[in-house]
Amino acid sequence: MSQPDTTGLDTSGRVLTGWNPEEPENWSSKIAWTTLTITTYSMILAFCVWFLPSAIAPKLNEIGFRLSAGQLYWLAAMPGLSCGLIRLVYMFLPPIVGTRKLVGWSSLLYILPMAGWFFAVQDSTTGYGVLLGLAFACGIGGGSFSGYMPSTGYFFPKRLSGTALGLQGGIGNLGLSVIQLVGPVLMGFGLFGMTWLAPQTHVTGDHAGEQIWVYNAAIFFVPWCVLAAILAFIWLRDVPVKANIKQQLDIFSNPNTWYMTILYVMTFGLFSGFSAVFALLINNQFGDQSALNLGVKGATFAFLGPLIGSIIRMSWGIFCDRMGGAIWTFISGVGMAITLGGIAWVLRNPTGWTDFYIFMALMLTMFLFSGFGNAGTFKQMPMIMPARQAGGAIGFTSAIASLGPFLVGVALSAVGTGGAWAFFLGCAIFCALCSVLCWIMYARKNAPFPG
Repeated sequence: MSQPDTTGLDTSGRVLTGWNPEEPENWSSKIAWTTLTITTYSMILAFCVWFLPSAIAPKLNEIGFRLSAGQLYWLAAMPGLSCGLIRLVYMFLPPIVGTRKLVGWSSLLYILPMAGWFFAVQDSTTGYGVLLGLAFACGIGGGSFSGYMPSTGYFFPKRLSGTALGLQGGIGNLGLSVIQLVGPVLMGFGLFGMTWLAPQTHVTGDHAGEQIWVYNAAIFFVPWCVLAAILAFIWLRDVPVKANIKQQLDIFSNPNTWYMTILYVMTFGLFSGFSAVFALLINNQFGDQSALNLGVKGATFAFLGPLIGSIIRMSWGIFCDRMGGAIWTFISGVGMAITLGGIAWVLRNPTGWTDFYIFMALMLTMFLFSGFGNAGTFKQMPMIMPARQAGGAIGFTSAIASLGPFLVGVALSAVGTGGAWAFFLGCAIFCALCSVLCWIMYARKNAPFPG
């Protein structure tokens, strides 16, 4: 990999020359924060695309589709599978294509799955295979994360890496909450300029016979993606860091790559997995589809979990810069283990509203602890790994962790409603083991790799 030229900073071209964030005279905070702003804006839209099926799936049967609970879980899970695969590609792209093209072209790619869902949901006879394919295509949104984060890391010194990556990861993750919150709202009215499209009609539930515009959730974000691409092509710059794929593969010889992957699966894998199925989980355990039939609507609450986790991740970067990321990753693991174990106990034999309230409190607390860990892990990696490897490691760990929605969705589909408690118990045990790993390797006094 070529080294930056430190003879003098030149920001006049599309490629920055003499760029070195560790030397103030060869670094521009304006360029760094501009890059962070535009890239993060695009990432919000990316995560909206990634979780678009999770926002639409709970509504499909209401507008005439005939899908089982297992099929709906698979729709929510499929973007996680494709995201993991796409991230394995994106992790190599920053030093190959540069930040400008990476963000610009990705922003335009997000339009394709949104357009597909826009047309598909207007016809309730659309085949399940088509819906699965469109859900798979939405993985491009989450997949770009493993390129965006390392790319942004090129622009900031180590002393600010926790703050910068925490802001980008946290604000970007808000897209998970935005689509869960805004999606149902958009479905409630006809968008300006689209009155030529006929509304859909509720065929089941309390609102049978009422109009609904499910396709609005898919088409609303298209113009914002176009704007993101324009901003990227005009304002973003590339850093003089070049490496081919072969040169980047040496991250796998560093054991910290694998340890941090396990820890990030705990924090972000479970965060994204439970975010994807939160609405369906509520419906199946406590809603109209459950034995309790409490009448709660998962879509009403689904945005809260990702919102809490994203806000914590966004705000906790500064604390990670001051205290280190390892201690917060450890706290995250312990907290997630306790809350997930409590959820398993509640779901073993839920009896009514009290159990629902306890379930919600524990789930939201779990999301809070996941935010600590997501901020902590991304502070750790630039600190415990060589600069040349840190970007690739971030990309790889995020690729594996992004399988969370797929693994969680498939697991819950396999165990069924009655077996959900056992899955949560397994997750609690996994988090406990991860906490031990974090303490031994990173968080304790005189740890081999403090960070």
